[in-house]
Amino acid sequence: MKDQPRRRRSGSRSAKKAARQRPQIQESAFIERRIPYYELLDEAGLALIETNADLVLEEIGIDFRDDPEALTLLREAGADVQGERVRFPKGMCREVIQASAPAEFTQYARNPQRNVVIGGRRTVLVPAYGSPFIHNLDEGRRYATIEDFRNFVKLTYMSPGLHHSGGTVCEPVDLPVNKRHFDMIYSHIKYSDKPFMGSVTHPERAQDTVDMAKIVFGEEFVEQNTVITSLINANSPLTYDATMLGAAKIYARNNQATVISPFILAGAMSPVTVTGTVTQILAEALAGMAFIQIVRPGAPVVFGTFSSSMSMQSGAPTFGTPEPSLVLYIAAALARRLGVPFRSGGGLCAAKIPDAQAAYESANTLQAAALAGVNFMLHTTGWLEGGLAIGYEKFITDMDQANMIAVLLQGVDISDNGQALDAIREVGPGKHYLGATHTQANFETAFYRSITADNNSFEQWQEDGSLDTAQRANRIWKKMLWDYTPPALDTALDEALLSYIAKRKLQFPDKNY
Repeated sequence: MKDQPRRRRSGSRSAKKAARQRPQIQESAFIERRIPYYELLDEAGLALIETNADLVLEEIGIDFRDDPEALTLLREAGADVQGERVRFPKGMCREVIQASAPAEFTQYARNPQRNVVIGGRRTVLVPAYGSPFIHNLDEGRRYATIEDFRNFVKLTYMSPGLHHSGGTVCEPVDLPVNKRHFDMIYSHIKYSDKPFMGSVTHPERAQDTVDMAKIVFGEEFVEQNTVITSLINANSPLTYDATMLGAAKIYARNNQATVISPFILAGAMSPVTVTGTVTQILAEALAGMAFIQIVRPGAPVVFGTFSSSMSMQSGAPTFGTPEPSLVLYIAAALARRLGVPFRSGGGLCAAKIPDAQAAYESANTLQAAALAGVNFMLHTTGWLEGGLAIGYEKFITDMDQANMIAVLLQGVDISDNGQALDAIREVGPGKHYLGATHTQANFETAFYRSITADNNSFEQWQEDGSLDTAQRANRIWKKMLWDYTPPALDTALDEALLSYIAKRKLQFPDKNY
């Protein structure tokens, strides 16, 4: 959808009534958790997994492929390096991580009011990442373009329940593979002022991300603070490849954050059991996080997981099933014991369209992540088709869930207003609370009001067009893009970014790899 002039807003009574009926969503830079964590395993169970992960690291080891420098660094730090196989003495990885990795860190945004704190009792919600396709009701499924990328950046910017602009919200396949990162990073900076993620598909692209951030924030500020978070996936099982290692070194050496995430479909890339899968996740994450601390002690790092199951009949990935939730609960507890932030969760589903399957599979994962204590929730909104597509309507329904997560994690109000004793005294037995003073004072913010659900009568629903959830979401995302107004960006910074991009693009030919 192209940028269009904004409609003049009406000051009519109907407009004011509509404004009152809209959900009152409190926007914040991140969520402060006020409810307990859901703890699945006891001390003995968690200790068993930690012991088994140490055995994997010591006896089997991790392959660090095609990166001689990484092998040298690990050998000098005390690891046993034989060829590309690296084995770690018992407890080494944990000791390295706990000696220097921060328990939490601030990622700075170009709008200081949107700085996020990652770690501790905070939750940061982030849109989907990496889809080559988009889906909407008007066009169905097609390859994503840079216009789609900009649209999702804008939608994220306008979503109060999302705290982070994300990274590769979709792959703009209309641009060369080796140059599209410039346009993606620029879009995050231009069309949003929330924090963003950097490119990891090549070390040079990671360096371009850092250099563009230095233009925006200043070189000295970037050297001393974290302004970029990046996603570094292990190539499970038990492997890190040169691409991920190269990007990780760039970000670590520039004091920028890395989310070290084993990428696992249990049954194919890990054992079929929950305990075996978590053991492998912990071993891979420990090795990756320790490597980051060896490259630069104190560089921010996040213990990440992406773990789902698969159909043992067809081999297809499955989402929203119980086993990945069990993995998530255990991994979150292990991250807390290690003393580092945790990434997992999201609105994951295998559905091809925003239907009932998409809703229940996504809700299962989102709620488990909220209860487990995820600090950085990637893929919160938009995920379809096992991540192959990002959906416009799915983005909106997931955004509704994200808003609800914030309410859930705020916990229970036990203030005088929350206790509501004055209301109980005023109403007494046998009456109703609709006209009570307390109700009148709180009605605009009492109870979460969904932006996508229809709670009217059947007759009113018919009169409004008999729309289903996806059709209502279709109207919402279009209106959001119509109403979009970009955040201010200093003209000199914008020109400097565009000049840098133009100069860099001229330095090498277009390639689609």
